[in-house]
Amino acid sequence: MANIDRETLRALADEGNETALDRLADLADAAGDLMELSELLDEGSMRAGFLLTRRAVSAGDLRELQRISDAGYDEASSELDRLLKAPGGAYRG
Repeated sequence: MANIDRETLRALADEGNETALDRLADLADAAGDLMELSELLDEGSMRAGFLLTRRAVSAGDLRELQRISDAGYDEASSELDRLLKAPGGAYRG
C-alpha cells in the first residue's frame, strides 16, 4: 500500500472506503497538515478526530478539543472534561 497515491486514496474515500479515509488522515498527520486533518474530520473520519485530539491534548488546547468534539469526535469531549477537572488545569490558550 506504500505506493498508492493520494488521488487513488481520495477517490476510494469519496466512494465511502473508511480505510482509505484513515490512510489519508495518517498521511496528513505525518505531514503535519492540520487543515487536511480538520477537513477529514468534517468528512466523518474518526481517525482524523483521534489524531487531532491527540495533538490538542499534548498542546493543552481546550478550544481545539471543543471544536473537535463539536465536529463529532466524542473522545475529544472526554479529554476536554478530563483536562478541565485536572488539578491546576492544563489550559494554555
